[in-house]
Amino acid sequence: MRDETTSAPGSTPEASTPDFTLSRRGFAALSAASMASAAGSALAADVVESDVMVTTPDGQCDAALFHPAGKGSWPAVILFADAGGLRPVKRDMGRRLAADGYVVIVPNPYYRSHKAPVRATPFDFGKPEDRAELAALRAPMTAEAVSRDSLAYLTFLDALPQVNAKAKAGAVGYCMGGAMTMRAAAAAPDRVGAICSFHGGALVTATPDSPHLLATKIKAASYFGVATNDDEKEPETKVTLKAALDAAKLPTKIEVYEGAMHGWCVKGSAVYNEPQAERAWSEMTKLYKGRLT
Repeated sequence: MRDETTSAPGSTPEASTPDFTLSRRGFAALSAASMASAAGSALAADVVESDVMVTTPDGQCDAALFHPAGKGSWPAVILFADAGGLRPVKRDMGRRLAADGYVVIVPNPYYRSHKAPVRATPFDFGKPEDRAELAALRAPMTAEAVSRDSLAYLTFLDALPQVNAKAKAGAVGYCMGGAMTMRAAAAAPDRVGAICSFHGGALVTATPDSPHLLATKIKAASYFGVATNDDEKEPETKVTLKAALDAAKLPTKIEVYEGAMHGWCVKGSAVYNEPQAERAWSEMTKLYKGRLT
């Protein structure tokens, strides 16, 4: 296994310029900002977004749904959120993925306890009260519950006229969502064709319902992007996971993202790493283009 890294190019400070005159850096920044604004507007115009309710065996799950504008049908993808749940940054991810030609649902993982968003501020894992709150929210999300939810999301998606139900579906998860992708693939092996996990947690545990033990039930191709600090804490996780997937003869790729900390894909977070986040996005879309057909 070979780890790869992508580094942002270095830069040299520019000399100051008189007032009302743009430096080369200033002009480039202004141009980039204009291009980003235009791209964002175009993306918004090309994607239809709606808030939906999905009926599950356990109740009503609030979710965000995105699909390309216009007539047509596209492969379905479930985007499993991290511990922060369904919130603006995850909506942005869903919107971006839909613009690439997918029907994307971003469920509220905590629907059994609270409608999204569950918090106005991020969880502070250094505070016992925040850890306790998260534990209470996650308590109903058993392995069986996640599998039931996944089937409900797929049933909901396949009933939409925008979904090409003949094409394989995909799933992508961040942090706690990484394990959910494996449970979705095991719950619907003939439906889910590709899964991706980024800075996924609890992929390999000592419990009988550990996600890696589901490999024999999965038929999907997979990609796992591992955070540097996660790998430093549990270096054997990637080895055990790869061995299980290889034994099941499943196509998979597992990489440690050098210098990328847990949560690096989430824009706006303290550990957001744009070059590595873009690399992760590229790996995901490459897998989907090859498998969701």
